[in-house]
Amino acid sequence: MEDGAQPVFAFGIIADIQYADIEDGLNFLRTRKRFYRNSIQLLRNATRRWEEHRVRCVLQLGDIIDGFNKSHDASEQALDTVIKEFEKSSADVHHVWGNHEFYNFCRETLLTSPLNSAAKAGSGSDLIADDIYAYEFSPAPGFRFVLLDAYDVSLIGRDESSEKYKRSLKLLQEHNNNPDLNHPP
Repeated sequence: MEDGAQPVFAFGIIADIQYADIEDGLNFLRTRKRFYRNSIQLLRNATRRWEEHRVRCVLQLGDIIDGFNKSHDASEQALDTVIKEFEKSSADVHHVWGNHEFYNFCRETLLTSPLNSAAKAGSGSDLIADDIYAYEFSPAPGFRFVLLDAYDVSLIGRDESSEKYKRSLKLLQEHNNNPDLNHPP
């Protein structure tokens, strides 16, 4: 820091690890090569840097494993592989759920998985009964992170018979004219 003051704390951020124990392939738009197995090495590199910089907490912003794991019946194994890498760090890891979490697991499974950081933080949402994954944590006095459920109103991660699914479908149909609702207008 310019004035020589020490930082209050350091934190790390990582997103889109998308690990899968499969051959390299192309992204969704088929415009870039994806290195599924190598993503674990990139996480190892990040973990080393976090240790060097004495990072107190890490925000894992979703898509920890790739959706291809589901079709290879490897979701649990892939998640276990990545979680073991995170466990090598002394930093507290806080997970946000992305679309690939829901491609691999149902919401109920995620709520009981290592990706539910709310239980560890001890500050889970009082809305958990409604299957909302949201919580807060404080890594240092005067600082608060609030993690929200970006897929609360969504088709993925919701049972088709649920009211939230029906509400989500109605919103998409009203605002997205594409035959495939998974593509934005």
